[in-house]
Amino acid sequence: MNQRDEFLRDRMRPAQLEPPDARPPDPQSGIPPTVAHQPGPPPKPPTPPPPPATAFAPRPTPAPEPPHPPHPSYPPGPPRPPEAPPAPPPGVLETSSPPLPRVPEAPSAPPPPVPEAPSAPPPPVPETPPGETPLEAPSPRSTDAAITPARKGAHSGERGWRPIVQALTFGLINPRPSSAQRQRAQFEATIRTALHGIHKVGVLGKGGVGKTSVAASIGSILAQLRLQDRVVAIDADTAFGRLSSRIDPRATGSFWELIADKNAQSFADLTARMGRNSAGLYALAGEPASGPRRVLDPAIYRESALRLDRHFAISIIDCGSAMDTAVTQEVLRDVDALIVVSSPWADGASAAAKTMEWLTDHDHTELLQRSIVVLNDSDGHADKRTKSLLAREFADQGQPVIEVPFDPHLRPGGVIDVVHEMDTATRGKLMQIAATIIGYFESRPASVRDQPNR
Repeated sequence: MNQRDEFLRDRMRPAQLEPPDARPPDPQSGIPPTVAHQPGPPPKPPTPPPPPATAFAPRPTPAPEPPHPPHPSYPPGPPRPPEAPPAPPPGVLETSSPPLPRVPEAPSAPPPPVPEAPSAPPPPVPETPPGETPLEAPSPRSTDAAITPARKGAHSGERGWRPIVQALTFGLINPRPSSAQRQRAQFEATIRTALHGIHKVGVLGKGGVGKTSVAASIGSILAQLRLQDRVVAIDADTAFGRLSSRIDPRATGSFWELIADKNAQSFADLTARMGRNSAGLYALAGEPASGPRRVLDPAIYRESALRLDRHFAISIIDCGSAMDTAVTQEVLRDVDALIVVSSPWADGASAAAKTMEWLTDHDHTELLQRSIVVLNDSDGHADKRTKSLLAREFADQGQPVIEVPFDPHLRPGGVIDVVHEMDTATRGKLMQIAATIIGYFESRPASVRDQPNR
């Protein structure tokens, strides 16, 4: 074997770890094999020639990394032991360990009881002078709501394009209220004005002009809007009055049933003999529902009014068509304001003018100053020119005049519903009448309006 074959053999088989002095030296060269076959240092790469001179200095080229020297081959070592599984993080139990027993949770304590707020004490009842019947503590109108549905904001009879637009856009477009709506809002605010004491208004007019319809409508509007007061309508028409049929036809009591029981003094005792409509207006009929006809006299009216004044703050009294009857004169001494109803024709206006003259001749000048004339179109055939002339004639005499348009709901008779059935224009005019009456009540001296049965 020559030197070349020996060199190739040493390169092809792995080198064995032997001490440097274990192998004999080469017989030809005399150099030990460990020294003769050790690889020398790697040759240096040639240096590139310098670049030619240019106007701008070229960017230096990074020098190439020297090649790594070849690693010598090592014999395979012992097999690598298997790696141990990574230790679990602190606080986490190993899956192989048995699970710890679960500690039962302590039952949660019940929340402490909330103390109830102390109820407000009842309002004190004023002391009653000796010899008089004790008065009941006035109860709010909210207790009456258990009998009838709530009336606040119940009237939704707005007409025209505004409610249609608001409904179609689900309230996104809310047109501004019209002038009529703003005016009705002012009337409603005036009607809700706080009052003190007892207040009464009489309704006069000849037969057939809608006197009873106006009385029932005004009373219903006052009862609906003045939730803090109780309102009653009294039928003092001795000529077969029909006020109770326009409010509650089921009512069976009258003046005589009211005063027959001397022990009937509480509010429940009185209302058991009276009627009531959905607006909250109470009604006292003028004649018994059954039995022989009985004629009302001033003494019976006065005693009934004294009992009603203990529980009702506002009374609307439907008077007869004759001014010279004893009951009508008793009513005129008892009221604070007056509504004179007339038809929009010449004959009706003539009767209303005679009523004004009678009041002046019988020393009711102060009451005349708190009166209002209502031109009621009860059949829908009134002439606009005639109505304007009559209104101007009463206005020249210093009397406020309000024209009520024709409403089919008021024409056929029956129960008057000012909340759902009455036309919006008619309701607006009646609200104007009611607001005027409330203004008259507010202008009365306190020493006069606090006296019952003046």
